Formats: sequence, C-alpha cells, structure tokens
Amino acid sequence: MESLGREPAALEQLTYRMSEKPESEPHLLSIFKNAIRNTWGTTLKRMEDGTTFVITGDIPAMWLRDSTAQVRPFLVLAAGDEQTADLIEGLVIRQLRSILLDPYANAFNQEPNGLGHQTDETEMSPWIWERKYEIDSLCYPLQLSYLLWRNTGRTSHLGDLFREAANAILELWTREQNHETASAYRFQRRDCAATDTLIRDGKGAETAYTGMTWSGFRPSDDACTYGYLIPSNMFAVVVLGYLQEIAREVLKDEALYDRAGKLAGEIERGIQEHGIVRHPEYGPIYAYETDGLGNYNLMDDANVPSLLSIPYLGYRGANDEIYENTRRFILSDHNPYFYRGSTAEGIGSPHTEEGYVWPIALAVQGLTDRNPAEKKRLLQMMSETDAGTGLMHESFDPNDPSKFSRPWFSWANMMFCELLMDYCGIRVQL
Repeated sequence: MESLGREPAALEQLTYRMSEKPESEPHLLSIFKNAIRNTWGTTLKRMEDGTTFVITGDIPAMWLRDSTAQVRPFLVLAAGDEQTADLIEGLVIRQLRSILLDPYANAFNQEPNGLGHQTDETEMSPWIWERKYEIDSLCYPLQLSYLLWRNTGRTSHLGDLFREAANAILELWTREQNHETASAYRFQRRDCAATDTLIRDGKGAETAYTGMTWSGFRPSDDACTYGYLIPSNMFAVVVLGYLQEIAREVLKDEALYDRAGKLAGEIERGIQEHGIVRHPEYGPIYAYETDGLGNYNLMDDANVPSLLSIPYLGYRGANDEIYENTRRFILSDHNPYFYRGSTAEGIGSPHTEEGYVWPIALAVQGLTDRNPAEKKRLLQMMSETDAGTGLMHESFDPNDPSKFSRPWFSWANMMFCELLMDYCGIRVQL
C-alpha cells in the first residue's frame, strides 16, 4: 500500500479556483479545504496492485456506495490530471473485483483479514466486512465507471472485467425481481437492533412480483420495511441507461445493451405502477418502499439514494410534478424523519438518534434546488453546525450541534464540497 503523498497540483488549483469565486465565502472555503484535503489525505490508499482502497472514515472498510461518493468531486480534476484519473480508475477496478467476489456484499476489507461482521448468518468470507445486500451498492460502481468515462474520455476501465461485473449485476437484479421464489440470499445478525437483521429467518418481509428488484437493506445499512426500495430502483434505472451507453459506444455489445434495456424497462414500469400513491394533501407522491401487496412506507431517509435525491441521481428533473409533490411531503412534518430545531432543520434517519439532522441530506437538498439563495442558506446551515471542527459529521442535534454522531465522516465532507462547488458553478459532467 502506498501513501498518496503530496496533494496533486490539480487539487491546489481547484482550491485556488474556489477561493476566487465571490460565492465562496471565507468560512465556507475553510470547511471546503479541510474536507477535501481530509478525504484525499486520510481515506484514499493506493495498493501495490494499482487499485485504490477507500475507507469510509472512522471504520477501516470500503463501502461500494461511500467510496464512490467520496471521490465524485475529484472527477472535476480528473479530466486534466492523470494522477487523479488514475486514482479513480484504481477505485473502479477494485470495486468491480469486489462485486465479482460477492455481488451481495456492501462493504469489503482491504485484504482477506476476516475483519468485520464475520458471525453474521449469511455467506461471509474473509474479504467481506459486511454482507447486507443493497441495490445501491451495485448502482454506484456503474455510475462511477460511466462518470469517469464521460469526464475524462478514458475507456481503459471498460473492458472484460467491467463486462463480467455488469453481467453479474444484471443477473442478480433479475433474480431479485422474484426474491420469494428465486433468491437464496439470507441475512441474520443475532443480539442486535431490529434494523440490523432481516425477518422471516433472514429472508425479509414478503413481497409479490412488481418488475422492480428487491433490496434487503437501505443505503443507511438499515433493513428495509418493505422489499421494493423505490429510490434505489430509480437509481438502478438510471445506471442501466449508463450501462446501455457503455455497451453500445465502448463495448460494442448489443446483447448487453438489450439486456440492460429490458431490465430497465421492467423496473421503470414497476415504479410507475406500484411506487406512486395519492396523498390527501400533496397529491401523487413517490413512496419510499412498497411490497407489491398493497403496503407502502411514506417517508424519506437522509442517505442517498433517497426520494429527495431524484434529480441528483438523474431519474427525473427537479420540475417533475410528482417529484415536486414528493419534495414538499418529505420536507414537511408529514415525513417522520424531518426534524426541526433552533439552529437547523432537515432530514434525519432511523439509523441515528431521533431528531438528529444529517449534513448529507442538507447537501442533497441544496443540490436539487434551483435557487442559488437556497443553496447558500443550506451551506450556511451546514457550516454553522459543524461543532467548531471544520468538518461535517454523520448527524447532529439541531438544537445543540455540539452533540453529533461520528467524529469524521468522509461522505458528508465531500457532499459539502460538492454543494459549494455547485453553488460556485463547478460541476461534475453527467
């Protein structure tokens, strides 16, 4: 494993560009510098095989989801900086290899050292830190593969390894359209919170076929109440579109193109037929979860993919009527995880203490709002609730931000960076 050493000139140039933007006020720029340098200097590791391992923060494991989100702002550097592009490509390769080790796993060890939740009742291995199956864990590597290509023109990561991993993902998502009858995946954890394990001997709540693909857990790593997690299925539709572009333009693989398109169409029909409910105050809105049996969970969670993040994911635009209705619902007291305090208000999560707001959700709220004044308001809120640390936390008490969870959390740091960059007109090319 190699230290990254000196920050690349491109990172210094980005911070200089940010400092020249009138929107980047000194206290915002200070957090930006702390956050982006913290991620570069403490979470990214170059391995001897040329891949990149990315720890999530204060846990020494790599989540497929978190690692993608952590490097996303660096994509703006990658087009003109080989070191940064190589680093991101190294992460993509490691993610693809990890998927082929076990496409049901969400978090991996740096080596086969047996760290993590080895006593969980599922098909564990020494490579795996945790094997909670989450749709988004497979979406994010496809997204990063696509964004690396689109932002740099590179295709060296889009070869046989990518094709094999993509086919493994398609196979799994197709199988999990029929979780009740076709899936062997089970997960149980003993002596834990109810959100850390699946009911029915590890199979999860009962579902009926909808066309959507099943998920055991949310991007919070909490168990789904109902197996069809709507925002994660939306994300799957988006990345299947990315996969089609790659299959046709890079791989010249019409079979892969057709297979991805067919699955995307089935999932999309499932969302439209089973994922929309009529709320008495807000009209038609997207549910967070459903089961195909008539049950719905109306809420939103701070973690991405979320309903709030629909335009950020690229599933629908911010002016889509059902999204606008859903946004008004989830940013209101009707969402059981929308919290208000004396210093902040925003979406939290059952994953953390009741009443705690998440900076990730505040960043997504800003990234999906078209009003620059609202983006600035949310940046100010985030900067004023950092408990004087100059970094973002996982969550905080909106009445007393000195109370927070996780001393440092790289995903939240980089979401602040991405929102400030967006506010200053510097964006990842989609």
